[in-house]
Amino acid sequence: MMPIEDLRALIAEAFPGDEVHLSSPMGDNNHFQLVVVSPRFQDKSLVERHQMIYGAVGDAMRADVHALAIKTYTPEQWQAQQGRA
Repeated sequence: MMPIEDLRALIAEAFPGDEVHLSSPMGDNNHFQLVVVSPRFQDKSLVERHQMIYGAVGDAMRADVHALAIKTYTPEQWQAQQGRA
């Protein structure tokens, strides 16, 4: 189990200045949903984007996080996504 604040800090450190939305819908600090909006994702495949996230989370993914649902967007993709909501 990992406090949501600790996980958010790991991700924010790897993506400074980028938009990070993290929640634990079950409230168990074990299952998380993550949205990261970053220009760093430009020209990256979905797999490359997820590898960037897993690189930020590091060993916590193996030891403390049971499930992490990831959505990644460039700022342009995020803006288009929000227009659909």
